[in-house]
Amino acid sequence: MRLSRIIMALTVGLAVVAVPTAAGAAQPQPTPSATTDPPQPPPYPPAAASLTVNRPTIFLGETVVLTGTGFGPNETVDIVVTVAPLAAPAGGQAPARRSDGSTVAMAAVAYQASAPLSFTAYTDAQGSFSKSYTPSVTGLLTFTATGRESGRTASTELRVLHKKQPLPVTGDSIGTPMKLGGGLVGAGAVMLLLTLAWRRRQRLGGAAH
Repeated sequence: MRLSRIIMALTVGLAVVAVPTAAGAAQPQPTPSATTDPPQPPPYPPAAASLTVNRPTIFLGETVVLTGTGFGPNETVDIVVTVAPLAAPAGGQAPARRSDGSTVAMAAVAYQASAPLSFTAYTDAQGSFSKSYTPSVTGLLTFTATGRESGRTASTELRVLHKKQPLPVTGDSIGTPMKLGGGLVGAGAVMLLLTLAWRRRQRLGGAAH
């Protein structure tokens, strides 16, 4: 009888000890990352970068200034240049004419990529930069700037035209002034002969009297 009581007492004691342990194990435990690793903000807040050129159209050999804003502070900006031929005149546009009245077909301007098509710029503490560029090709140039650290990008376009050439001197343009000059010389010679003849007649008339 005593042995059975001792066994029952041990069983009840083990049950009492096991209940709090099971309850503690059932409760959810907080994850370490939720309490010790809060989310970090991105290094550069979202912003719109811009790239502009001080002159939208220039002649070959002239210099433009590229201005970028909204990039990361004190970062390197890679600038890539792509070149496309200038478009031909739209349909219905009157063709160009020579001095003799004949027409000239307007075709797309050919180009040869010999200028630097990639270079770098460096921003200041405000994320801005200015860069001079002198194209050596004609056509429609597209500049695309990308910040190495911020990843921000922007683009702009520039039209580069051939230099203005002096009008060629054609045979017709030379012949017209020569003809006019020859006529004036001939008229002057006739007037000179008439004047000499009139003076001679005046002298002969005076001698007869």
